[in-house]
Amino acid sequence: MQDWAARVEFDKRHIWHPYTSLNHPEPIFPIVSASGVRLKLADGRELIDGMSSWWAAIHGYNHPVLNTAVENQLKSMSHVMFGGLTHQPAIDLAATLTHITHKDLQHVFFADSGSVAVEVAIKMAIQYWASQGHPKKQQLLTIKNGYHGDTFGAMAACDPDNGMHHLFRGVLAQHLFAKSPNGFEQDDTDAISHFEQLLKENLSTIAAVILEPLVQGAGGMRFYSAAYLKRICALCNEHGVLLILDEIATGFGRTGSLFAYQQANITPDILCLGKALTGGYLSLAATLCSQKVASGICDGEYPTLMHGPTFMANPLACAVANASLKLLLNSPWQQRINAIQKQLQRELEHCRSLGAVKDVRVKGAIGVVELHKPIDINWVQPRFVELGVWVRPFSNLIYVMPPYVIDESDLTRITSAMYSVALEIH
Repeated sequence: MQDWAARVEFDKRHIWHPYTSLNHPEPIFPIVSASGVRLKLADGRELIDGMSSWWAAIHGYNHPVLNTAVENQLKSMSHVMFGGLTHQPAIDLAATLTHITHKDLQHVFFADSGSVAVEVAIKMAIQYWASQGHPKKQQLLTIKNGYHGDTFGAMAACDPDNGMHHLFRGVLAQHLFAKSPNGFEQDDTDAISHFEQLLKENLSTIAAVILEPLVQGAGGMRFYSAAYLKRICALCNEHGVLLILDEIATGFGRTGSLFAYQQANITPDILCLGKALTGGYLSLAATLCSQKVASGICDGEYPTLMHGPTFMANPLACAVANASLKLLLNSPWQQRINAIQKQLQRELEHCRSLGAVKDVRVKGAIGVVELHKPIDINWVQPRFVELGVWVRPFSNLIYVMPPYVIDESDLTRITSAMYSVALEIH
């Protein structure tokens, strides 16, 4: 493999990529370096990154502060098992997370991916009720168009009809799916009524409600109101049901507040975090829970939470997460998100008049152009590369969530490319 053409050909024949076919591989583009908001291709071209590497690289790439954190941690240890041992990076990270989230969330379980964080949350909820003498409470109640990950427990809580996991329906746990809320300003009375009906009819079997607060990500990039979320939380409190919030995609500022649930002024019993936690450097996630949940599990018949990933609380990942959170919290991130939101609203609005466009919506540093029909990724991905940007559409959605450090001119290049592609679709 002396040249990139041969390397790419080898890749196509042998390496799985996310959600792709080996028999009919999609176009792939070799990256040789990344810095700031730019990805450098092997052929020398540079692309402005509109995806933050799937929500994670909020500070951009090759950041000197994060690089230094990794280098310093390498000098002492890159990894050590967490069973029976602990270390400063994990302690510091847990202290920060319990400080910046709601005061009731005082217990942290470190996982190695967002999907695993969701698995742990589900285990927590089911084990909580088993310890309380209610072993039949094993179902989840959620809403349609949701997405929570690709492992089996998480898959079971994703939309069963329109999601990407319907092939596994026969082997997944069977959960309850209420109607999705309508959007920012529309009346959600019908959706709330359906949710409440399912909750009341299945109280004896429901362990928890699980939701992505305010933004449904890979299930359709749909946004909904804080009022809806607030009402769902009230129903959970009224009926004694645990509330799991999946903020793996929305956490750490993406929607305009540090965590999306804060816009509804509510408190989850269990909170899942990931993606941007390490600034896109290493895979790390966390599941936080309240004292009520922790005590309910540990004081019960089954006092041990039965989960322990090999790379749990990896010191290298915890060290860069600490640096990333410090970098975020000491930056003017609110102003940056607000500026990105206003620019996305202003510049993407031009797409609304195009014939191929069904809807345009913006929430924080998230911009979505929804089309009437699915996109041909084999055409659209190379087209975006030709336009000098990295945007990764799926289904009928052209969406972006740029790094928070992007400047106005680079963001304009991204929105202009989105308009050009939407214009060319018939």
